[in-house]
Amino acid sequence: MANSDATGLPAGMDLWRTAELHELGFNDRKIASFVRAGHLVRLRRGCYIRGSTWAAQKPWVRGRQLIAAHAHGTLSTSSGGLVYSHTSAARLHGLFLWDVDDRVHITTGSTASRSSHGNNVVPHARQLEAQEIVLINGMPCTSLERTVVDCCLMLNYRQSLVLMDHALRMGVDVGTIHQKCASLAGRNGVLALRRALGNADARSESPGETLTRELLQRLRIELPELQVEVSSTEGRHRLDFAWREKKVALEFDGKVKYFDYAPTAEVIYQERQREKALMAQDWKFIRIKWQHLFREQEFKTSVLRVLRSNS
Repeated sequence: MANSDATGLPAGMDLWRTAELHELGFNDRKIASFVRAGHLVRLRRGCYIRGSTWAAQKPWVRGRQLIAAHAHGTLSTSSGGLVYSHTSAARLHGLFLWDVDDRVHITTGSTASRSSHGNNVVPHARQLEAQEIVLINGMPCTSLERTVVDCCLMLNYRQSLVLMDHALRMGVDVGTIHQKCASLAGRNGVLALRRALGNADARSESPGETLTRELLQRLRIELPELQVEVSSTEGRHRLDFAWREKKVALEFDGKVKYFDYAPTAEVIYQERQREKALMAQDWKFIRIKWQHLFREQEFKTSVLRVLRSNS
């Protein structure tokens, strides 16, 4: 087969429906053998992705790929009218999600049983307004504002805060969110929505920073400033959190912080050089990782110890 890899799968393609694989000359037995060998990964009934492509993808990319697989798999079977919503729409918009499963959420104008869509698909019935539907990569999904509201109604407070912080950074229309809140009085989840909206901060740059801020507040620790710029002999340095008067900085070392720019090792090296220069100016640093957010007493003790020593 021209332009194909060693398995015979065509190059330049990564996603196939079963019917497309049949058309390429692969029967069900051959498809099953490809899955066992890892050449293909079954994303959902009737839809497969190239194994090497799947293995190379980051978790958040895989979440979007499952949505794309659903769209590809239903291309010839759906009568139209479905809109990706809730956490699926959040993934299409590129919103941060924390500790959320990969189930595909769709909204349609009519009620349908879960079994008719498959085990990994969650259907919701609601009539959406025209302005509540947008296209992302050719797939219909709920608008940013509708998506934020839908997600916060089903997520817990901390999950909602992570999403809301990022939505503010992306420029969500806060007025529209407030209007939707007012119309949802008494609904399950509306308290988490309102609380997340009231406590959200667009300066938070990652889920880890959001959860750190939430933990500081919940533990009744004096809240620091966010994204504080300071100078040293190494140049300008932006601190995740800082108690400026005490010269105490708190930095979150989660990997998300380094996803979209220079190689991780180089970024960390440069940050450590600036940190040394600031320490020469009597700054103290508290560095935390994901696991520290779930050892709350240890976290509180270590933060208060540094703050008191620099009082």
